[in-house]
Amino acid sequence: MKIDAQTSLYAVFGNPVSHSLSPVMHNTAFAETGFNAVYLAFRVVDIEAAMAAVRAVGIRGVSVTIPHKVAAMNLLDEIDDQARRIGAVNTVVNREGRLWGYNSDGQGAVRALLAKTAIEGADIVIIGAGGAARAIGSSLVDNGGRITIINRSIQAGKRLADNLNADFKPLAGLKQIRADILINTTPVGMHPQTKQLPLSPELIRREMLVMDIVYNPLQTALLKHARSRGCRTVDGIDMFVYQGACQFRLWTGKEAPLECMRKAVLAALNVEGDGAGGNK
Repeated sequence: MKIDAQTSLYAVFGNPVSHSLSPVMHNTAFAETGFNAVYLAFRVVDIEAAMAAVRAVGIRGVSVTIPHKVAAMNLLDEIDDQARRIGAVNTVVNREGRLWGYNSDGQGAVRALLAKTAIEGADIVIIGAGGAARAIGSSLVDNGGRITIINRSIQAGKRLADNLNADFKPLAGLKQIRADILINTTPVGMHPQTKQLPLSPELIRREMLVMDIVYNPLQTALLKHARSRGCRTVDGIDMFVYQGACQFRLWTGKEAPLECMRKAVLAALNVEGDGAGGNK
């Protein structure tokens, strides 16, 4: 990697952030496309001060992750309509000193799903009612999906369902799921609690496509059970890489080298995967 006085700086702001795979993914993309830039991870406690630094030193773009996706919105000059509807940003573009906010999480999920199935007219069940569920659900509605939210907290689940004009079902006592696509947006199954499932495995049926946004481990307990029942699956790396590709395009105006980015992330996780490219 060549670094000189013309090198642009990009970053991820979060807390914690030491686990982030965004630097290896984006630095690989910069190198592959010959874009003179470097991407670094910054543990940020004070997001207001960090955004002031973006303006002060001319950081060209930022990935915003937990816990700053909502608070960062109040520090920007312009916010994309979809990000405003979602109520969170995960991408900032510095355009000549004006900071624009976007949310690529939902777009990443849509692209990952479209690589394997249709969304328009599909019955889609989303497990969870947090920020990821909101971003993904909003993008799926925009693409013609019919959404049902399943969540342990009835209040949070109903709130999101109402916001998306979707249906809601409580997780407790759920007897069956009628869905073409099932998406887990919760951290259930993430390392180190890798044997946990977000719902009873008996609810998974062969005709479903099952997606999990968790990518550590890559093959979660949910995806393993889904595959054992003959389901098609989409792992967390797919969404992660596709949302990163959306960020790369916003920052550079170039199409992202998807396969290189996916290979870099898989190598960082010390796993092998198939096909083209969750949680940063």
